[in-house]
Amino acid sequence: MKKYVDQGKNDTRSGFGAGMTELGRTNPKVVALCADLIGSLKIQQFIDENPDRFFQIGIAEANMMGIAAGLTIGGKIPFTGTFANFSTGRVYDQIRQSIAYSGKNVKICASHAGITLGEDGATHQILEDIGLMKMLPGMVVINPCDYNQTKAATIAIADYEGPVYLRFGRPKVANFTPVDQKFEIGKAVMLNEGTDVTIVATGHLVWEALQAAEALETQGVSAEVINIHTIKPLDDEAILKSVKKTGCIVTTEEHNYLGGLGESISGLLATQHPTPQEFVATQDTFGESGTPAQLMEKYGLNNKAIEKAVLKVLKRK
Repeated sequence: MKKYVDQGKNDTRSGFGAGMTELGRTNPKVVALCADLIGSLKIQQFIDENPDRFFQIGIAEANMMGIAAGLTIGGKIPFTGTFANFSTGRVYDQIRQSIAYSGKNVKICASHAGITLGEDGATHQILEDIGLMKMLPGMVVINPCDYNQTKAATIAIADYEGPVYLRFGRPKVANFTPVDQKFEIGKAVMLNEGTDVTIVATGHLVWEALQAAEALETQGVSAEVINIHTIKPLDDEAILKSVKKTGCIVTTEEHNYLGGLGESISGLLATQHPTPQEFVATQDTFGESGTPAQLMEKYGLNNKAIEKAVLKVLKRK
């Protein structure tokens, strides 16, 4: 299988910050709004270089969404920033009514997603945000896997006309995708071709899927690994092409199995090509306090869990 090299661990939120810095220099329509989390969102450089294009809203996330919607009417491209929990659950009504319903060109940028927020615990973690956002008509949902891809995604969504939910995280994770990659919304990335099983991963679980594929190779299992960075619109063609070859699939994500990527794929397979599927995701539960590594281990969101799911689904072919 193809070997991927960690170029140096970095947090995906810093990829967002780097993308915003570049947009600040190249796209004068881009403005940033933040709910008192400048440091957490890594946007200080954007602010320093574009002080007149930044709005500190404070801890008033609902107000931030309304202001962002209004800014689009004047031709601006607003990027809102706060934790994923506060970017979705706290402001769902405002997103639905003021942004999604009228198709406003707002980019909802959500850091500290999933359980890898860690020690802040269940009240700040969110494992249902993908489900909340993908159900909104017209909302694009993106969940990149590393620093480089998050930077590329941040830049790319500025050129997309319409509402976007961009999800990223807090911990330092492997940075292994190309620096100069072209990010295409709705286009899956084939990371490793295989013949026995399809592993579809998103976000922090993509690197874990690659590690699982390496371990499986030593056991004689050829795993195809696909990075689904865009959960909506889903790349149906790439998924169907793969499962028609391998005959089974494992979906893996840092999210509840209800409402997430795996559920979207199961719906696709049920209607287009019924296929044995196993889910690596949280099992209808909230998170808790702990280090990211401890939580990923406890909730079965790592390469060992993916490897176990593959061996299980292979028996169902």
